[in-house]
Amino acid sequence: MAYTIATAFAIYFVMWWIVLFLTLPFGVRSQHEDGEGAPGTDPGAPIATKMGRKLIWTTIISAVIFAIAWLAYNAGYLNIERLSKLMGMPF
Repeated sequence: MAYTIATAFAIYFVMWWIVLFLTLPFGVRSQHEDGEGAPGTDPGAPIATKMGRKLIWTTIISAVIFAIAWLAYNAGYLNIERLSKLMGMPF
């Protein structure tokens, strides 16, 4: 079974969102940690999230993971029989 473009895009899209949620906490400082804060705001609110950098890093990391998974699939390491056997499910 070969990947179609839509399937590959869907897998990459889901992977991209998972990696985004993994990269969100890195490098964020709260108002409480920095000692700055506007009156009436939550002390845990972030000062600078640097979302542009995080989106770029998310795209790069997701592309690398997707490329490794694509190569493993094409080499035969990721197939439905092997994955079902690893999970202990009959195929």
